[in-house]
Amino acid sequence: MFSELTKDRLRRFRKIRRAYYSLWILGIAFFLSLFSEFIANDKPLYLRYQGKSYFPVLFFYSEQTFGGKYKTETDYLALKEDEDFQKQGSMIFPVIPHSPLHSYLNLADNPPHPPSRAHWLGTDAIARDILTRLIYGFRICMTFSLCLMIMGAILGIIIGGIQGYLGGVVDITAQRLIEIWSSLPFLYVVILVGAVYGRSFLLLLIIMVSFQWIGLSYYMRGEFYRLKNLTYVTAAKALGLGHVRIFFQQILPNALTPVITIMPFSLIGGITALTALDFLGFGLPPPAPSWGELLSQGLDNLYAPWIVISTVAALFITLLLATFIGEGVREAFDPKSEYRIE
Repeated sequence: MFSELTKDRLRRFRKIRRAYYSLWILGIAFFLSLFSEFIANDKPLYLRYQGKSYFPVLFFYSEQTFGGKYKTETDYLALKEDEDFQKQGSMIFPVIPHSPLHSYLNLADNPPHPPSRAHWLGTDAIARDILTRLIYGFRICMTFSLCLMIMGAILGIIIGGIQGYLGGVVDITAQRLIEIWSSLPFLYVVILVGAVYGRSFLLLLIIMVSFQWIGLSYYMRGEFYRLKNLTYVTAAKALGLGHVRIFFQQILPNALTPVITIMPFSLIGGITALTALDFLGFGLPPPAPSWGELLSQGLDNLYAPWIVISTVAALFITLLLATFIGEGVREAFDPKSEYRIE
């Protein structure tokens, strides 16, 4: 399935324990975050009422289902305290029984509230549970960054590869257009497009992808320039292989080293860019759980240090793990690394 060279690189990566374990930790954390609704939610995982079973975390149930008056969604936290329900039913909540959007305005004193048994990392300025928003924010941040990394890599490979493979007028023309496009101020583009079309996950992703691929295209352009004149490519042309087959089957597999070594650092760039935009107020629209928005709240509420401390710690650990992975990948793909890895 894999070539000997690829197997050798994977063996070298496993020998770099710091990177190998970081990949597992970050991968498992992201996988678990995909099921955040089952980890942190104010909707029960399982509810038993009048002999019937319900799964509120998966399905919608109105108040009338449990003896209420209205057809609106049930407030399960209030239902849990209802004496009539306690006589006829029971419910099981997730480990963290809080929603990222629920404001606990019934708590004593004004928000933000300090850490407590009910809210392990405290609440933010709108009385929402910080730990829950960190978990959901991690999922959004990682999903956004992974999509940005993959889409940017695809565009960078195709555009840079075409430039390097065709060369000549195509390369010069494309390079001048890329230089013009890259000179546009990214932040101004985000502000302008957001003001016209509104802010959303998809729109922000499209804007960032439109700039993300540029750096990688330079590497791919150089790799295709170098590889297209090698003997095996010349032989493939002599055998009558089409340009598409030569591009994807002959040159591209041997030009992926820059892509693989750059991708972990692209992930880091995506995380920091999204956090920075959310901090400045130009990222995801509220009330989406966001690390940048939590940092902004921490700046506005310096008397509540738990907001900044918890958010910075989550961001630091995530970026540290991603950096270890990136360094490990770069080391594993370095042909001289076998003499340095213990």
